[in-house]
Amino acid sequence: MKIIWTDLATSRVSEIHHYISLDSPMEADKWLDKLLNYTKRLETFPESGRFIPEIPDRKDLKELLFGNYRIIYKFDKKRVFILTVRHLKQILPLEEI
Repeated sequence: MKIIWTDLATSRVSEIHHYISLDSPMEADKWLDKLLNYTKRLETFPESGRFIPEIPDRKDLKELLFGNYRIIYKFDKKRVFILTVRHLKQILPLEEI
């Protein structure tokens, strides 16, 4: 299964990476590597995430929890689309889905 990062997800990850790098560039790079490796599991197990509490009726949308972040994604039979990455304490704007 192919993983596709949306422009919004890429932008959010870049913002988070930049924020972490203000304190420690090396830790920011480690965080990014771990995030990318963590999401690779979706290639084999796209249904491994949990349903999104804000919209439990959407069975094609799930999230992975990664440290203090939510990785929101959508999947079909051939692809996984990473839609956004949000901090756990942030409200999830439904327009990002």
